[in-house]
Amino acid sequence: MKAFIPLSTWVFDTIKEFEGLRLTPYLCPAGKWTVGWGHTKNVDPKKAITEVEAERLLQEDLSFVAVHVMKLVTSEITQGMFDALVDFAFNVGLDEDHDNRAEGLGDSTLLRLVNEGRFDDAAKEFHKWEGAHVNGKLVKLVGLVNRREKERLRFLSKEIL
Repeated sequence: MKAFIPLSTWVFDTIKEFEGLRLTPYLCPAGKWTVGWGHTKNVDPKKAITEVEAERLLQEDLSFVAVHVMKLVTSEITQGMFDALVDFAFNVGLDEDHDNRAEGLGDSTLLRLVNEGRFDDAAKEFHKWEGAHVNGKLVKLVGLVNRREKERLRFLSKEIL
């Protein structure tokens, strides 16, 4: 049985760093309505939120993602690996449909390699997710390049918070 791994402050800090706080809904580069720190579920484009609401939404979103990451990962992982995978899944999605189309963590080569215990190979997969669809085309975004590198380094770290 895998041990429970709590969310670390690294995950919250990283999401806040890359998502930025937006109290008014906006369309992200991928064309999704977003508010708070990257919250995309049931966003009313006409309704602003408070910072307290943004914190609550982030807590709920991360709790949901963390539980599902723990279900997807079948190998023993470190705190750093868990943190990186949660941030990655928060950003790109969980993709738990098992249709063999990598639309998020669930069907990704990254997850397969983690579950095979091939952690060094898995770390190399983060950089394959540096693009987003903008106007129907896959475009490499500087913010995603930087985020994937931060996730990769955390994934490889031995630090436990």
